[in-house]
Amino acid sequence: MGSLLGDLASAQAQPLHFEDSMAQRTMACTACHGREGRAASDGYYPRIAGKPAGYLYHQLLNFRDNRRHYGLMTQMVDPLSDAYLMEIAQYFSALDLPYPPPQPTAAPAAVLQRGQQLALHGDAARGLPACAQCHGAKLTGVAPNTPGLLGLPRDYLNAQLGAWRAGARRAHAPDCMADIARKLSPEDVFAATSWLAAQALPADPHPAKAALASATGAADMVCGSAPPPTPNVAARP
Repeated sequence: MGSLLGDLASAQAQPLHFEDSMAQRTMACTACHGREGRAASDGYYPRIAGKPAGYLYHQLLNFRDNRRHYGLMTQMVDPLSDAYLMEIAQYFSALDLPYPPPQPTAAPAAVLQRGQQLALHGDAARGLPACAQCHGAKLTGVAPNTPGLLGLPRDYLNAQLGAWRAGARRAHAPDCMADIARKLSPEDVFAATSWLAAQALPADPHPAKAALASATGAADMVCGSAPPPTPNVAARP
């Protein structure tokens, strides 16, 4: 017994190990966004692993500066410098992890066909660009600032489009996503998100290096949601 107590006292006297790595310092992120940022199982907290660094950086800024609203996120990032937010974004962007298979959908075939049309071709008559025009031909995003749409749950996609429509989520002007979301009918939203959430990731799920040119020949949109990111300065708060 004496030996056991001595070993226990010795163990307690040892300092706790702190590796001071970004993986350890971002445990506050992965507590909600899942192990290594792979997404939470409830579908509410999205995957952040592998997203373009510029996109992640701007979302952290948007939470901090009240263009996106979620109290826990705002409190977490409020005291952090721009340079440290960029460091966090670059860490998660560099994680190259496999995606899970998509969840099955019960949406009718006609709804899925409409969703595919909107995602890949848009609706020129209503001024709706294809999702692929900005989010990449494979819908896996465009580096450095535009996120992929595949691999996200339908409920999360619905919630974000609803937030854009209601003004609860905003970007710097011109706010392209807000304009697009307000043109979508509820039926359009259901169709697009049902189709997107049912798609498997392609063999190469990485963000594209360049966006598609407009299929109609019109000038490509200029969106305030993707200004150039702050230069890479690996500074801590």
